[in-house]
Amino acid sequence: MRTGAKEIGFRRLAAIGLLAAALAAPVLAQVSAKAPVAASVQQLPPPSTGGFFPLSEVKRGMIGTAWTVFTGTQPEPMQVEILGVLRGGRGPGHDMILAQLHGTKPEYTGVVAGMSGSPVYIGDKLLGSLSFRIGQFSKDPIAGITPIEQMLEVRDLPPSHPSDKNNDVARVGHPDFASLPAGDSSSQVSASSGSLPAAGDTNMQAMETPLVMSGFRPEAVRLWQDRMKGTGLDMVAAGGMGGSSVSQATSQTGEAGAIASILPGSAVSAQLVRGDLEIAATCTVTYVDPKQLLACGHPILQAGSISVPMTATEVVATLASPLNAFKIVNTGAEIGAFTEDRDAAIKGIFGAKARMIPVAISIHGVPNAGGDGTQAMKPRKLNVEVLDLPMLTPQAILVSIYNALLESNESSSDTSYHVSGSMELDGANSNSESAPIDAWASGGDGQPASMMAALGTAQDFTRFYLSSGRQGSIRGVHLDVEVIPRRIAVELESARIVSSNIVHAGDTVTIEATVRPYQQPARNIRVPVTLPARLQPGAVRVLVSDAATLERTLDQPRMTAKSQSLDAALAQARAQHAADRVYVSLLEPETQAGVDGRALTGLPLSMANALETQRAGQEATLNGETAITVADSPVGGLLGGFQILTVQIEPGGGVH
Repeated sequence: MRTGAKEIGFRRLAAIGLLAAALAAPVLAQVSAKAPVAASVQQLPPPSTGGFFPLSEVKRGMIGTAWTVFTGTQPEPMQVEILGVLRGGRGPGHDMILAQLHGTKPEYTGVVAGMSGSPVYIGDKLLGSLSFRIGQFSKDPIAGITPIEQMLEVRDLPPSHPSDKNNDVARVGHPDFASLPAGDSSSQVSASSGSLPAAGDTNMQAMETPLVMSGFRPEAVRLWQDRMKGTGLDMVAAGGMGGSSVSQATSQTGEAGAIASILPGSAVSAQLVRGDLEIAATCTVTYVDPKQLLACGHPILQAGSISVPMTATEVVATLASPLNAFKIVNTGAEIGAFTEDRDAAIKGIFGAKARMIPVAISIHGVPNAGGDGTQAMKPRKLNVEVLDLPMLTPQAILVSIYNALLESNESSSDTSYHVSGSMELDGANSNSESAPIDAWASGGDGQPASMMAALGTAQDFTRFYLSSGRQGSIRGVHLDVEVIPRRIAVELESARIVSSNIVHAGDTVTIEATVRPYQQPARNIRVPVTLPARLQPGAVRVLVSDAATLERTLDQPRMTAKSQSLDAALAQARAQHAADRVYVSLLEPETQAGVDGRALTGLPLSMANALETQRAGQEATLNGETAITVADSPVGGLLGGFQILTVQIEPGGGVH
């Protein structure tokens, strides 16, 4: 009995030992394979000249190799098992290859944002790029592959028409590439760029393109995410700009060395904003030749022809997360420009120089504001360059200005802002024009004053930037910001005529306005007004108002929005009234028209009838009263409110 028991025990131990060895074998194999794999990565970079693997020969069960950067700048391999081909998986006629990733790192991290574009090879032939994921919480790292055949269509696109001088891209060292436009204003934001799926959504989604927003405060990041929701550019990952090992290495080797370091599987970034602040979108290189590269395997915004700086990129770490795994990166040296943002890929040209819009912001305080001895804040300057792409530039300008207003120790809920400046425009005949920018915001008005000032400034910028009549490029934007450490809201409480009640045409009368600054005593402002000598006897209405009310009176709102010409926008901006003054205007019973941003007053009936057809086409406005501004006076803050008075004009000579 004892002998039999011992024999059974030995058999059990042997079985347990065999089972343990079998279970440990894969783990040991992975551990022992780590060092050889690392060595092979350094000696054997991803192949780039083995040709292309045709989609028609893809079969289930094939084993391939994908390359991406998990840390540093060197691409690492991971095994790819082909599961099949999804016919029309990317749209009608656009197939997708379904694959599962194998290996210690991809099985731990899953499909990672920023991995899109990672090249997949069967043998040494390029099959396509990892570009899509299923849902967000899938346990298996299953990805969709964009076939290289569809990506090469982007490489082979003909150069865009070089006559679009508003959006050309400078080519450096590549004379065979014509100028490409920086953006098509008719392009629409594409949801296919990878918005986050809803809970329970298991559809294929483009891998997110994580953004590095360096130097931005959390409030500015949230503003960007709110404005870019649903575009695939609302996912903001950790990261940095400049100063990385990539930048340090390329500063020694130059641009040529940086370009030479780009391999299939390398990380690259598209800079939307650069300078003292940076916004950059990161993905992975799929294909490289001596002049260009293809990346992402899906669009960023599907904007068409673009002009965006392209940089080398270092991956500091890859963060694993079942919700949104992403790469943490540092952007590096500029290596060219992205020139195409299409359905299957984005294309970059080595050595090309993207055209950006310089934005210079000077910020300073107001000394002794309010007479309380408060000293002015230390002046600051912010210099950035913003991409020139209609669907993104206004948002990039907005968030950059907003962030600049937030970066002050003097800021509080009562802080107010006055932003003034200009936007330099190139005219059609190479003449430069300056478009004024002027925005005010008082603290304590519900919305943060920094937000309201940024929105007002961005609105002024967008009026000219998106004007259908603009033909030249934007040479630059210059902004001067006054930071006022108090609320500057001023209420117009009342107004009255304090001169003689016997009024004749040509007389000078005195209007007294009572204004009340925030939490300060009310004070009276007297404004002398000389009545025009041509006034006819009878009642004349007098408008005492802030600038906004006067603007609405001079340019009546239209029933439908109509795009302004550049000349109209310039005329309207240059005629804009300052918001820190009180205005006295006569409302005469004569026809007034608003045409091309200009107010035409005192029109005869014949001209008013001639403008009736333009009024029907929303090209002009007509009003039964003519507003003539006859006087104004400073009030020391942002005025709000209006009063309407009546003056009785008596016949005969006036009393002086």
